[in-house]
Amino acid sequence: MRRSQAEDVDACVAVVEALPDYFTPSTHAEIRRDIPFHPGWVAVENDKIVGFVLAPRRYTAGAEITFAAVVPTQQGNGIGTALVERCLADLAAEGVSMVEVKTLDATSGYEPYVATRAFWEQRGFVQVDCIDPLPGWDPGNPSAIYTRSIR
Repeated sequence: MRRSQAEDVDACVAVVEALPDYFTPSTHAEIRRDIPFHPGWVAVENDKIVGFVLAPRRYTAGAEITFAAVVPTQQGNGIGTALVERCLADLAAEGVSMVEVKTLDATSGYEPYVATRAFWEQRGFVQVDCIDPLPGWDPGNPSAIYTRSIR
């Protein structure tokens, strides 16, 4: 595991391309735009990126995990957990005290996100709101807002 670099953009886009039930093609441009300029971490196996987390700092003491993904063949092996734990530890060491995550709310009825919400909840994130429509999201895709204190 290491911090992401600008050169990792294509490999990170490839990770989300392998997860079409979770990431739309519009997210690819966001990843390309953000990886070179925001804190991120990648998991590497056999010289290949198999997962990543991107966490832009929104304010001095706040950050948002905007992307967290692991290729399907590696899910359930602890890679996502390790990436998130490393991200949170590094952010806390840099002065961040609160981290936010947005994901699809349960009211959407979209089955693949049941496991996504459980993943965040098992890592101490608490849902504090649901917004529909969230600016930048299509109406009818309610956003579950999760937060976690890390200091």
